[in-house]
Amino acid sequence: MTLGQQITALRKKKGISQADLGKQVDTSGDIIGRYERDEVKPSIEVVVRLADALGVSLDFLVGKTDLELDNATINRMREVTALPDEDRKQVFMVVDALIRDFKAKKAYAH
Repeated sequence: MTLGQQITALRKKKGISQADLGKQVDTSGDIIGRYERDEVKPSIEVVVRLADALGVSLDFLVGKTDLELDNATINRMREVTALPDEDRKQVFMVVDALIRDFKAKKAYAH
C-alpha cells in the first residue's frame, strides 16, 4: 500500500474529511487529496503530524510495519519500558501467560 493509500484508508476509518485532516496538520484539504493520490510526497514533518492526527505510529503510516499500534498502546509500552528491569520482567511474564492461555483456549475451541 502506498503512503497515499494508507492516509486515505486511515482517514476514512476515522470518519474525517480531507479538509478536517488538513486543518489538524496545518495544511489544506486539497493538499491532503494530492498526498492521497500520490501526486506529491509530504515532508517528514508533515508525515509525523499525519501519523499523530491519524493516531498511528510513523512506521505503520509509511508501511514499514503492518502492526497498527495506536497511541494508547504506544504510551503503555513507554510506561512498561520505563519500569525497573525486575518490574518489567514481571509485566512481561504476566503478558506471556495471558497470551499462552488465550492461544490454548483458541486451539481447544476447535
